[in-house]
Amino acid sequence: MDTISRENNSYLPVAGVIVGVLALVLSGVALAKISSAKKEIQAEVAPLSQRIDDAEAKSGSATAAADRAAGSINKLATDTQSAFQQVAQELGNIRGEITKVQEARVAKPAPGKDGKSAGPAVAGPDEYVIKSGDTFRKIATATGTTSADIAAVNPNVNPSKLHVGQKIKLPAKK
Repeated sequence: MDTISRENNSYLPVAGVIVGVLALVLSGVALAKISSAKKEIQAEVAPLSQRIDDAEAKSGSATAAADRAAGSINKLATDTQSAFQQVAQELGNIRGEITKVQEARVAKPAPGKDGKSAGPAVAGPDEYVIKSGDTFRKIATATGTTSADIAAVNPNVNPSKLHVGQKIKLPAKK
């Protein structure tokens, strides 16, 4: 037998076993603490995670709505431009028609009472053809008479409703 082993009264192996058991107990306690801390963290993180998921969903729907709105705005801009072009074309057509009517009106005077063209109104003796802006007073001043005399020889003419080209009589000169 070994004499060294029997006589060695060292407590080192016993201390090693005790330290090992203590390490196992402490690691078990640490594991339990870590597990409970993990549960607490998960309990606090879960609502935050849900809020993040909700925010991502709302962001996605807002992005989709913004894309639809941008598409609608682009379509509206295109439709508006097209409408303006159509209006411009119609205005051009109308302007051309007005020009044709005006040219035809100038080129062909209105027919007279006998169906032939009457031509521009020409004043005979003791007559006056109304021009733009004329009044009985202006005519009287220009012809050396009074507006009352002009009204007297033209009883069927309303002085406030004179029109260009209308013929009126002038009073005889005194």
